[in-house]
Amino acid sequence: MIASDKLWEKICAVFPILSENNQVPSEGPEVDDFKSVIKGIEVEDHTFIESLVINKIEEDMRENVAPAFWSEFYFLEDDPEKNFIRFKNAVAELNAKYLSYLPTMHRLEEMRLILNYDEPIYGETNLLVILKLIIRTVLHSQLPIPKYQTVIEEFYKLSFKVFYNADKSSRGLPLCDLNESGEDERCGGCYEIEQCRCDAIINDFHTTNRILIQLELLERLAGEVLTSLIHKQIENHVQETCKGSFNQSFISPLEKWLDTVVVGWLTRLYSSGPESPTLKEKLNVFKQKLKHLLYETYTRLRIDQLFTIIIDYPESEAAVDDLRLCLDKTDLRGYLVERLQAALQQRLLHPGVNTPDIITAYVHSIRALRGLDPSGLLLDTVTHPVRQYLRCREDTMRCVVMSLTDEGPDGDLADELARGEAIKEDLAENWETWTPPHIDTVVKSNKEKQSWDIISMLVTVYGSKEMFVHEYRNLLADRLLTQYSYNTEKEIRYLELLKLRFGDSQLHYCEVMLKDIHDSKRINTHLHSEPNFGLSKQEFRCTCMILSAQFWPPFKEETLQLPQKIKDHLDVYTKAFETLKGNRTLNWKPHLGSVSLEIELKNRTLNLTVSPTQAAIIWYFQDKIQWTIDELSSILLIPPTILRRRIAFWQSQGLIKETTTDTFCLTEEPTTGKGLKGIPDVCEDEETESITASAHDQREEELQVFWSYIVGMLTNLDSLPPERIHQMLKMFAAQGPTGVDCSLQQLKHFLDRKVREHKLLFSGGYYKLPK
Repeated sequence: MIASDKLWEKICAVFPILSENNQVPSEGPEVDDFKSVIKGIEVEDHTFIESLVINKIEEDMRENVAPAFWSEFYFLEDDPEKNFIRFKNAVAELNAKYLSYLPTMHRLEEMRLILNYDEPIYGETNLLVILKLIIRTVLHSQLPIPKYQTVIEEFYKLSFKVFYNADKSSRGLPLCDLNESGEDERCGGCYEIEQCRCDAIINDFHTTNRILIQLELLERLAGEVLTSLIHKQIENHVQETCKGSFNQSFISPLEKWLDTVVVGWLTRLYSSGPESPTLKEKLNVFKQKLKHLLYETYTRLRIDQLFTIIIDYPESEAAVDDLRLCLDKTDLRGYLVERLQAALQQRLLHPGVNTPDIITAYVHSIRALRGLDPSGLLLDTVTHPVRQYLRCREDTMRCVVMSLTDEGPDGDLADELARGEAIKEDLAENWETWTPPHIDTVVKSNKEKQSWDIISMLVTVYGSKEMFVHEYRNLLADRLLTQYSYNTEKEIRYLELLKLRFGDSQLHYCEVMLKDIHDSKRINTHLHSEPNFGLSKQEFRCTCMILSAQFWPPFKEETLQLPQKIKDHLDVYTKAFETLKGNRTLNWKPHLGSVSLEIELKNRTLNLTVSPTQAAIIWYFQDKIQWTIDELSSILLIPPTILRRRIAFWQSQGLIKETTTDTFCLTEEPTTGKGLKGIPDVCEDEETESITASAHDQREEELQVFWSYIVGMLTNLDSLPPERIHQMLKMFAAQGPTGVDCSLQQLKHFLDRKVREHKLLFSGGYYKLPK
């Protein structure tokens, strides 16, 4: 312990911070006096004195310096520059206190040299390091969380804006913004109208950062704020630069902006302090992190916009190329799959979107994702829900087939078909450029790699080539039997292109159908040109499409009894055909075809092309002007419900009106808004229906054919599981004219329906016939 009061007075003179007034002067006794005082202290007391001095500094920091410093952070000004000044002043005051402690620390250092000892304090022997450690520790012990970060953020946000404005100036970009009145111009950096303060702000920025670096407070006090601010600036710049623009690459401009603006600003920030050999290395590490952040931000933006990018493809090819490069630098494939699938589900896969639009989006997805990931695994993963959804829509394959033969502005698939053969990928030919798939998009190892041929991918969505050919045959039949022009050149061209992709055997039936149309034209010409057949003497000309029944899809069945005069004409045509073909005859489908009518009324004449059913209806009104539904139904053999829909066509033309319930009368005078001049020469029925049976009806018919085989199996083998029944049926299904197979799931539904109808029994996984 200190021996005398006189010695203590000398010690307080050497270390005034120990005195009662707690002063910390910058000057003290002469060196000789200082040495004499120190030598007069007992050896065991010097550590006590040193501890007292350190404790006094800590106490002053806790009670005075730290509260004064943090008091500047409790209130946020509306003016950004005022917040800038608050932080600058707080740091300046802190630096002043730090400088005031330095003489005391130097005297402690001299005391150590005189007494020749270097015992550590807080694990350190360098007293300046200890002083900085005390400042950091005390300040962080009184953090006004979270308010303090707001003022610091305002300080660096303003300085960044001033620096960014200076960078715009160097690049010749506009610097000023108009105020609300549009009259005065504000500085783009400091917002001042009359006198720019950017230079002063930059000087204060460097001064403040130099102090923080010197006190080793920059990372601890502002590190989190700086990181957050830079992240926000990068995100804002990426959003403003790239939002809504997909036709150009942004990677190089963004990298240049990062190097020039962000890294340049950080370089100035860290260069404010003393030079350090590790500064360059530290900035390089920070630059790599920022570049990764830039790539990740840009990648996330493009992923969030990917649905629009896909729809705009190939105009958005530049954005796809950018995204491909960024995916190699980031680990966001899983995020891409999740976000794009969610976008597809929300914007595409719901009943409000038409099937052709879904198919168009799927085609664009194939093309865009092919450019994004050449392996095809990303495409397979992302579009799996789309394929599943398309399988659930009954009109999917019909829409695909129609798109293949649509030469309009949206005929993407028609263009794809016209390119020729399907693309065959051979891994052996590309082994030098092969790369393993990314782990985020790995699929089952035994799954065959899909072909990049878009048409083949669309066909496989619905199950098989056979299903596609089946639907194409139905659509071809509709087109051939609704045009009645005998012009098959375009259809032959499409058929040849399809044969390149699916083979001749798959489309043999379609070839026969086109040949039937060509032969029909030739036969009609011959029969009408030969006088001996008697067709030229008929009251009206009758031509027909002569079809080979076993090669055409089933037609929609509809009963119709034609007027006797029409039947007589058809009989004449049949006899002429039998004379020409010998042992062949015709089986007429009276409800199919079209009839050209000239209807003469009191004050007008109408020329219409209608269906045979509509022609037969109006035919009977020339004999009798009023008919009931039941009377017409019994004569035409048409159910009343269907007959009423057909009569509605003539009501819309103003020729028939319903006088009382189910009683219709011919009207020769035009009614208001109906039957007036300007009626087109050809009027279509409002119901645009397919002439072929629906896919559901055809499937039911096929399954009913299978039923006889199923009964035979169960009669001979007693009971069978559905898998065994399906295997045995496959050999029979492949022999049908359509070549369409029956899936196991469809067979199970069919068998379960037979169980509900009490035609089968099901027990223990086996089906059998009831006893």
